[in-house]
Amino acid sequence: MSAVAPDGRKLLRLEVRNSQTPIERKPEWIKTRAKMGPEYRELQSLVKREGLHTVCQEAGCPNIYECWEDREATFLIGGDQCTRRCDFCQIDTGKPQPLDRDEPRRVGESVVTMDLNYATITGVARDDLEDGGAWLYAETVRQIHAMTAEREAGRTKVELLIPDFNAVPEQLAEVFSSRPEVLAHNVETVPRIFKRIRPAFRYERSLDVITRAREAGLVTKSNLILGMGEEREEISQALQDLHDAGCELITITQYLRPSVRHHPVERWVKPEEFIELKEEAEQIGFAGVMSGPLVRSSYRAGRLYRQAVDRRTASATAVRAM
Repeated sequence: MSAVAPDGRKLLRLEVRNSQTPIERKPEWIKTRAKMGPEYRELQSLVKREGLHTVCQEAGCPNIYECWEDREATFLIGGDQCTRRCDFCQIDTGKPQPLDRDEPRRVGESVVTMDLNYATITGVARDDLEDGGAWLYAETVRQIHAMTAEREAGRTKVELLIPDFNAVPEQLAEVFSSRPEVLAHNVETVPRIFKRIRPAFRYERSLDVITRAREAGLVTKSNLILGMGEEREEISQALQDLHDAGCELITITQYLRPSVRHHPVERWVKPEEFIELKEEAEQIGFAGVMSGPLVRSSYRAGRLYRQAVDRRTASATAVRAM
């Protein structure tokens, strides 16, 4: 294999080591069927006609048919270069372009044009910026909420999937002040292998971000990716850690290797185990759980959000009845 990455940079030693393992053959249960309903077809035509860009189609997400049928879509902000490198992530690591302060408005206009019920906003880490990109994330939420305030079907709900902003209080406060319907921060893996998989992040710091978001009154969400070397009991502990930190919603998925430069798949988790994990997470106390080989963190995001709202409403009603 070439010692140069597709973006022209020299491969990291870790990437060279990863590339010695060929891409794994997927098991038969890792497959999807294209079910193109009327809402999906309408959005597909509109996106193509208007030249819009979503993570859904550009990343080839297997769940695009279902999410678009629900009028839900995901957008990536902050550019296509991340200042951090996680060993599972297909986004390139490098020097980002200067901050595009008009991006929040353009994303908002795309949401309006697509007439979305629910928008997930994610992005790259921007450690090159003084505020870590906090304004960009917050302003995107504000623009979407403002532009859809008069929408006949109701204001578009926003799920904001953020990096950890190094847990800087001022940066988190800026993000939280935009009041997304859901604040998501993905832990992704278990403590034992966390540093190897996500060297620029810290497990406890990620839990702290979730705790602070919950304390700010936001609905909280996270994700676990399986198949990167974790043990079964470690998954259970991570679920408990997340719930103890204040996480209300959880998605659990199978790791799919983006390229030979990325971490090899250590195991294919069978569908039966995902069902067991869903039941376990519900018993732990999560308000909403999505668990499956092809689940992604934004999969059926609107439905999970409603489950969290229903749980909070039921809890408040029970307290008033006491």
